[in-house]
Amino acid sequence: MADNTILIKNALILNPENPISGKKDVLIKNDLIQDIDENIDENNVDKVIDADNKILLPGFVNTHTHLSMTLFRGLADDLSLDEWLNDNIWPMEANLNGNYCYIGALLGAVELIKSGTTTFSDMYFYMEDVAKAVEESGIRAVLSYGMIDFGIEEKRIAEIEQNMNLFKNCHDTADGRIKVFFGPHSPYTASEELLREVRKLADENNIKIHIHVSETQKEIDDVSAEKGLRPFEYLDSIGFLGPDVICAHSVWLSDKEIEIIKKNDVKVSHNPCSNMKLASGIAPVSKLLENDICVAIGTDGASSNNNLDIIEELKIASLLQKVSTLDPKVLTSDDAIAMGTINGARALGLDDEIGSVEVGKKADLILIDTNSANMTPDSSKLSSNVIYSANGSNVDTTICNGQILMENKKLTTLDEEEIYKKARIAIDELKKAL
Repeated sequence: MADNTILIKNALILNPENPISGKKDVLIKNDLIQDIDENIDENNVDKVIDADNKILLPGFVNTHTHLSMTLFRGLADDLSLDEWLNDNIWPMEANLNGNYCYIGALLGAVELIKSGTTTFSDMYFYMEDVAKAVEESGIRAVLSYGMIDFGIEEKRIAEIEQNMNLFKNCHDTADGRIKVFFGPHSPYTASEELLREVRKLADENNIKIHIHVSETQKEIDDVSAEKGLRPFEYLDSIGFLGPDVICAHSVWLSDKEIEIIKKNDVKVSHNPCSNMKLASGIAPVSKLLENDICVAIGTDGASSNNNLDIIEELKIASLLQKVSTLDPKVLTSDDAIAMGTINGARALGLDDEIGSVEVGKKADLILIDTNSANMTPDSSKLSSNVIYSANGSNVDTTICNGQILMENKKLTTLDEEEIYKKARIAIDELKKAL
């Protein structure tokens, strides 16, 4: 197959850790960044993109979401987590099928691409149908099946089999864009036997783990009452934790648990909007960062956020830490950019491939258009302009694995109007089934 080359001209590059000054050209060959320099020759290039008045940065990494839950956007607002889950979400989920999850995932993919996310980490059901949506959309994904057994042996065996089948059928598919993790739901829905078996299988098969931990005060109380330990203490006591574990939420943490997270090199996915909307609490992100713990960003599902806009999520993450610590200097715009890019890549074990603008890395890149009211005048600091002024609608171009998924705000791989139509039909059918 002939090489495919894309040349991005005159870009201001916002790199999370190694700043690149001045305007540069970026040459993409097939799925990789081949060169970053001034005035790269346009001859023999298949496609040239003029990035004048645009900021180029790595595609954002959403480390915790439930993509198909876009169908439940606005379904159960202004409720506590328990009431939201038990009385609304779980009854609706009982009527899901593979086609509904496929449609919801396509809808989510449209939103991710349009707001500059090129990689997402998902935990949900009917994940092979989600993988089909990932394949079609061109986005990059880490998929895990949400395992819940409530201590029932037959259920535990079936849940593990589901996740292992997902790994066998989908890991490293879609030109390598899909990876598969284990997805035990949480310490209160997954039994100790399930957690121990997941740890054993993860070690044997080199599979990483995605889990919810310490989301609410009620979870702390319930786990403490049952186990005599706080959630991270309990997980540590059974040998579950390690550098291959990414924990979503991690809101209610003691100093001892922060030490446990650091000792085990556990990665944390911070979900500020969902935590605020469900009144779950404020994660001590600035304290985690002070301890050199890898903190990434996630939106959670669109049913508890209610959008998948990572730029908005990063702004809120930054402001929330400032107001909760009464220190305006914590979680700076530079920290936020890192959280949304290279930290996310590290959390998912993909930092050799994505998360920064470097020669040899995958061409997962976005362009943000600064020629708009909310980004004028230009800030002298690119990260400030993106984090504090921009939102997802300022994203002009999205490239993943060297493929243009959106250009001039027009999707190239998905028919968004058709997807919106199918999504509306799906949610109407789900509501009627209740």
